[in-house]
Amino acid sequence: MWNNCNGMMGAWGWLNAFFSILILALVIGGVIWLVRRLSGDTTSATTAAGGAEAILAERYARGEIDDQEYQQRLGVLRDHR
Repeated sequence: MWNNCNGMMGAWGWLNAFFSILILALVIGGVIWLVRRLSGDTTSATTAAGGAEAILAERYARGEIDDQEYQQRLGVLRDHR
């Protein structure tokens, strides 16, 4: 009478397995994201470019480079973003 599911892996069983794997992947991805976020992983390109601009500004403030060189190098940094 109720034997239309072909056991555990009938139509609904496969759907259940798919969503179980999907949820597991989301949980694992969330844990990886959280660990990277909390560890202070700053390897993005925008952070690196911002750091380069900060170093360039420090060199300019100390007088190691003049205004023309500062503007030129700043333009190169911003063009490569």
